[in-house]
Amino acid sequence: MKGTIIRKIEKLDNEALLKIIRAVFEEHDAPKEGTVYSDPTTADLYALFSKESAVLWVAEVDGVVVGCCGIYPTDGLPAGCAELVKFYLDPTARGLGIGKALMKKSIESAKSLRYDKIYLESFPEFSKAVKMYRNLGFRLLENPLGNSGHHACSIWMLRSEEPTKIKAL
Repeated sequence: MKGTIIRKIEKLDNEALLKIIRAVFEEHDAPKEGTVYSDPTTADLYALFSKESAVLWVAEVDGVVVGCCGIYPTDGLPAGCAELVKFYLDPTARGLGIGKALMKKSIESAKSLRYDKIYLESFPEFSKAVKMYRNLGFRLLENPLGNSGHHACSIWMLRSEEPTKIKAL
């Protein structure tokens, strides 16, 4: 991870992140409709994450944006729960620990923003990411939570600081 910086999103990151996100969907032949791929907010992530209760972390290697991951207060989630969102890495940044660093930074941010549960949505096509989520304490759910608008997702997971609360949802 030499030369890697993890920092909050800046307005200038919008175009690079849009390209990375869309390229990941195309690479894995993941659904494009009903996902972040076609979500109009993806073109201006800086504005989306300007909320006080949200944060998007950007990874940069030698000055080049290579990925992102963040926490967002998605409408309709249970109290104390936020969504882990926009976890995408350029292929050149995979296998270097950058994704894990982004995830851990996002989980720490959720705690500092006083969320005790983190929800996420994904796809079978992103199986390596799903394995990482499991290794970081996320557990599968049978149904989606909240109103992300990404109805094409078919994997829903939750991480709780109090594991017994997962079953209560």
